[in-house]
Amino acid sequence: MKINITTIWWWTWTYNLLYWLKNNQNLNIAAIVNVSDSGWSTWELRDEFWILPPWDIRRAIVAMSQDTWIVRKLFEYRFKESKLKWHTIWNLLLTALADISWDFEEWINILSEMFHVNWKVIPVSKDNIELWVTLENWKKIIWEKNIDKPLHDWTLAIKDAFLLWWWALNPKAKEAIQNSDYIIIWPWDLYTSIVPNLLTEWIKEAMASSNAKIIYVCNIMTKYWETHNFEVKDFVDVVEKYIWINRIDYVLVNNWYISDELILKYKNEENKKPVKIKDMSVFSDMNYKIIERDLVNEDDYIRHNSKKLWAVVNDFINWWIK
Repeated sequence: MKINITTIWWWTWTYNLLYWLKNNQNLNIAAIVNVSDSGWSTWELRDEFWILPPWDIRRAIVAMSQDTWIVRKLFEYRFKESKLKWHTIWNLLLTALADISWDFEEWINILSEMFHVNWKVIPVSKDNIELWVTLENWKKIIWEKNIDKPLHDWTLAIKDAFLLWWWALNPKAKEAIQNSDYIIIWPWDLYTSIVPNLLTEWIKEAMASSNAKIIYVCNIMTKYWETHNFEVKDFVDVVEKYIWINRIDYVLVNNWYISDELILKYKNEENKKPVKIKDMSVFSDMNYKIIERDLVNEDDYIRHNSKKLWAVVNDFINWWIK
């Protein structure tokens, strides 16, 4: 019997991990993808054609394609010295499909078939989501691009995130969540990448009704204008705020050494610092279990190592972690 794994959010780590997992014939994989992105050329496509953000859908299809290398090169190609220079072949392809049909999921199915994707790529919502946050001075900011690269005072903490309208969970995402054995919430920008998925209407109820084990992979580094001075528990508290309390089963945390040189570089250039557990006793009454592992890939910058993450996921699948 196959194991059903649903991933929530997307970015390089999820891309790299699912690149490895897709060849495991004992797994069924569903990638639920964020649709709140509004930066760069994505904003132009959302504004002019009113289509869902295509960037993370592209990464999902590329990662799980049987011909990943050539598909990635094709989708990332940009015309040089042209009016189209800001747009990739992928963006143009999706825009053409939007002109043929308004059914976004139909496009994904067509592209998945074209590029030999055997697993499910699911936008978290079929609505054109508008992300808002409230800052500690009660000022409200709209759109992911304005929150991610803020024009406001960067020192102001985020108090809350919300969607202005009733944006519904995609029924296919709900089905994947409810039928999962494991749900993995991946790291990246907490308020602009992870939380928007958890704000969609009915996702809390879907997670509550699922028998899946929920694994939250915590960030390795903070981000100055979103998670400045956060520790592990701060990250978990925010995620739990937008799903039911005590619904997370495991929190995966990096505990490996990061060089002083890189830490200083991140502090000086981006005011970031490693996310650590200073006092394990703060988790003593928590429902979730902290799993500490060597997860870091450290060369010219700090990120999760996809092979190390893959190994830990395999430990969950094979019941080495209970």
